[in-house]
Amino acid sequence: MEIINELAKKMNIQEKQVESVLNLLESGATIPFIARYRKEVTGALDEEQIRIIEQDYAYLCNLEKRKEDVIRLILEKDLLTEELEKEIRACEKLTEVEDLYRPFKEKKKTKASEAIKAGLEPLAKKIMSFPTTGSLEKLATGYQIEPEKALEGAGYIISEWYSDNAYYRKWIRNYIFNNGLITSKMKKNAVDEKKTYDMYYDFQDRIKYIKHYRILALNRGEEENVLSVSLEYEKEIILENLKKKSIKDSQSFVIDFVTDAIKDALKRLILPSIEREIRTELTENAEGMAIETFKKNLENLLLTKPIKNRVVLGFDPAFRTGCKLAVLNPFGEVLEISTIYPHEPKNEKIKSCEILRNLINKYQVNVIAIGNGTASRESEMFVAEAIKGLNVKYNIVSEAGASVYSASKLAIEEFPDLTVEKRSAISIGRRIQDPLSELVKIDPKSIGVGEYQHDVNQKNLGEALSFTVSKIVNEIGVNINTASSSILKYISGLNKKSIEKIMEYKSKTPFKNREEIKKLKGISEKTFEQCIGFLKIFDSENPLDRTKIHPESYPVAEKLLALCHLEIKDIDKPDFKETLSHIDIEKMQEDLKTDHYTLEDIIYELIHPGLDQRDELENVLLKSDILEIKDLKEGMELEGTIRNVVSFGAFVDIGLHNDGLIHISKMSTQYVSDPKEIVHVGQIVKCYVDHIDLEKEKVNLSLIKK
Repeated sequence: MEIINELAKKMNIQEKQVESVLNLLESGATIPFIARYRKEVTGALDEEQIRIIEQDYAYLCNLEKRKEDVIRLILEKDLLTEELEKEIRACEKLTEVEDLYRPFKEKKKTKASEAIKAGLEPLAKKIMSFPTTGSLEKLATGYQIEPEKALEGAGYIISEWYSDNAYYRKWIRNYIFNNGLITSKMKKNAVDEKKTYDMYYDFQDRIKYIKHYRILALNRGEEENVLSVSLEYEKEIILENLKKKSIKDSQSFVIDFVTDAIKDALKRLILPSIEREIRTELTENAEGMAIETFKKNLENLLLTKPIKNRVVLGFDPAFRTGCKLAVLNPFGEVLEISTIYPHEPKNEKIKSCEILRNLINKYQVNVIAIGNGTASRESEMFVAEAIKGLNVKYNIVSEAGASVYSASKLAIEEFPDLTVEKRSAISIGRRIQDPLSELVKIDPKSIGVGEYQHDVNQKNLGEALSFTVSKIVNEIGVNINTASSSILKYISGLNKKSIEKIMEYKSKTPFKNREEIKKLKGISEKTFEQCIGFLKIFDSENPLDRTKIHPESYPVAEKLLALCHLEIKDIDKPDFKETLSHIDIEKMQEDLKTDHYTLEDIIYELIHPGLDQRDELENVLLKSDILEIKDLKEGMELEGTIRNVVSFGAFVDIGLHNDGLIHISKMSTQYVSDPKEIVHVGQIVKCYVDHIDLEKEKVNLSLIKK
């Protein structure tokens, strides 16, 4: 109950909401299902909030378990006090628990453990009583070894006592974090050909305030043996503080000896481990923020508006091996494949132009999707010239992960007779027709819309991105009769076996209604409950099957229509929508004996049956001509597409060889802490040329008009 209370406070929600989510998860409900169809139980918590409850509950349970284990282990040694137990139970982090357990932990062979074995612990205790009469030599006699060796052993024991003190460690950790600097220098004889890390050759920043992307850059530079990274802080202040906290009598003759033991503890035991802990914490926080950026970018990319009902030509650029072309009908089916060689070494521009124009005319191609890989801009120049006078436009499409898909088992099964490059051209074309359906075929980590992707915890990244894809797929829903197995694997409640049954069934005959799915062998009652609201059937005899209204709510929807004197067959008529849009929700929910969340969702779905919310987003920017860097002037207004959002700004495709950069400082006249507050991947922005570097072929942009 304490965990639930803690979670509720942290998230600023009611305990009842936390309990409801945990009960639903325990019963086998999925996060998308809970977020969409159990709003009345959870108080309309969204997917992100439900996931936080799931993850934090697991962490807090693990923390509680560790507390109980530590209390038990200390109790077994008969060393547990009431005060210590209270302190352990009050810990909020695993690190704090481990600090308190440290003095009682079974240690490997250490200098201190050997000294204790030699019977020198009583000597260490005498020294730490800070006697004022006598001498160190006198204290150290009678231990069956020479006094000098006895004192050395006692010093090691005292050093370990300081190191094991949870309060000292906590104070030191907080002091270094709040007051220290993180610095980096270029390593002697290090090679950094592209000067990737030049800003870090002589760098320092406050540990407390350093930006997360700088931590990841420092880590990478250190990993590549270019940088040496360290933490700097006032060791003397730490030493004096420990002396002040622990030395009982300033007149004692052991003060210098204890001071040396503290210095040894700091140098050998405390500071190296605390520095590691701080670096680890900085890295974990930085990774968490980088993963959040990746998630948000991926979400916006998956929500890119599809170009529907168009014939598309996918164009996979290359030099030596030729550019692969794939003409696709509006459903993504391949009409024709071809290869042209407009670039070096063959330079068959005239012949290539003829082939391209013939394909455009033959199939009435509306849009050309050009991959943004090798030879992309050269291909764009060629296409822009070749399509002059034709009613066709083009778009540069990110081909990140296209090669991964093209060589995958899935692509081979789909197009067994085609080469990898030809499959890639198909994938590029489909990415503009239906980005979501195509991108789900690729490992989300290969899509490349983030920062320091390979420097973060890959397991955490994979889980976060998979969650994001699942969230978006279920948010939009799928047409079960056209859905691939790749997209179905993200649908709530479905697994490999149930997907196989669905694919097998619809390969023979399309689903006519949702009831047919329920009857499939391998689709249990629970599976049906979890998945069915996200599976749409557009040609069903029951129009409710094309909405995201759950079958469990069909009786409520039907009763609602009866009370409004409407018939479901009129679902697409303006009068039908008009009547529903003026319903008194409060009164109607009483009449229907339902909750307002369910009723609002039912009304929305009846007014927008089968809606794909991506259709309401801005259109993809299509072009018919190219822009060259020599055409630019500072202050010039341009239109571009946000390709990637990172911590320090955003990269924009304005049609040049390299994307332009809008630095975070150029996004608003107000202070911006996070670029994601201003722009998102796929967004079309009006921007202004801020600076042109012809030598490096780089353009800095601004959202602020001068």
